[in-house]
Amino acid sequence: MKRLNVIGCGRVGQTIARLLFEKKQITLQDLHSRNLSNAEKAASFLGAGHPTPNLADMRSAEVWMLSVPDSQVAHVAQQLADTLSPDAPPAIAFHCSGFLSAQALAPLHAKGWYVASVHPVLNFAAPETGIRQFAGTPCALEGSALAVDWLRTHLSAIGGVCFDIDSAHKALYHAAAVFASNFTGVLQGIAQDAWRSAGVSPEMVQTLNRALLTSTTDNLLALGPAQALTGPAARGDTAVVHAQAAVVEQWNPVAAQAYRALSELAVSLKQNGTTLLPP
Repeated sequence: MKRLNVIGCGRVGQTIARLLFEKKQITLQDLHSRNLSNAEKAASFLGAGHPTPNLADMRSAEVWMLSVPDSQVAHVAQQLADTLSPDAPPAIAFHCSGFLSAQALAPLHAKGWYVASVHPVLNFAAPETGIRQFAGTPCALEGSALAVDWLRTHLSAIGGVCFDIDSAHKALYHAAAVFASNFTGVLQGIAQDAWRSAGVSPEMVQTLNRALLTSTTDNLLALGPAQALTGPAARGDTAVVHAQAAVVEQWNPVAAQAYRALSELAVSLKQNGTTLLPP
C-alpha cells in the first residue's frame, strides 16, 4: 500500500484523503498546510496523518497530493522539487485544480516524477458532506500515464467516475463547469435581486425561485438545453427582448450586458441547437 503525503488541507484534499484512507487505498503519512493549525484539524478529521509545519520536513512517500489554490500549484511544486535529494526515487504527484493541467507540476516532472491532475466535479461545501456525496462524482484525469492509471484505479475504488480529458483543452473544459455550476448561482442572485427590486416579498421570491429552478432543471435533464429553452428570445419576440433589456439597463447595467448576451445565445440555441455563433 502506497504512502500518501498531502500538501494543502482544504475541503477537497481532506475529502479525497479521508476516503482513500477509509477504503484502505493508501497509508496516510504527512500533512502540510501554510497554517499548522489547519493541518492539525485535518489530522483530527482524517483520523490519521502527521501534521508537519515545514514542507522540507515531509518524509518520502510514493504519492503526493497538492490540494492548494490554483495560484499556488506551480510554486508549491517548485518548493517540493527543491527539497528533493538527487537520489530521491520517483513518485506520483497530482493536483486538484480544474483549470490547470499537469504541466503546472513541471518542476517535479523534471525530477523524473509522474504527474497528473484530477478534477472532481462536485461542490465541496465541507469535507463532512463531501465524503457522503462523493460516490458517483465524475473525476476528470490527465497527465502521465502511470499517474493517471493510479488515480483511475484508486478514485474508482472510492466511488469516483473517472474520465480522460485532453490536457490542451483543460481550461475550456473547466470554463464549461463554471457555466454549468458557478454561473447558475450568479443568475439566481440576479433574479432574486430583480424580484426584490420589483417589490416582490422575500417569501414569494423564494417560492418563485424554487418553482422556476426546479421545473427548469427537470426539463433540462429530460429534454436537453435546446428543447427545454423557453422565454421571449427563444420565441423570437425581439420587441420584448429589446424593451426588457432597456429596463434591466436602468436597474443594473452589468446585468443588462448579460441579458443581451444570453438572449443572443438563446436565439442561436433555439434555432440551431448550439450556442456557437457563426463567424
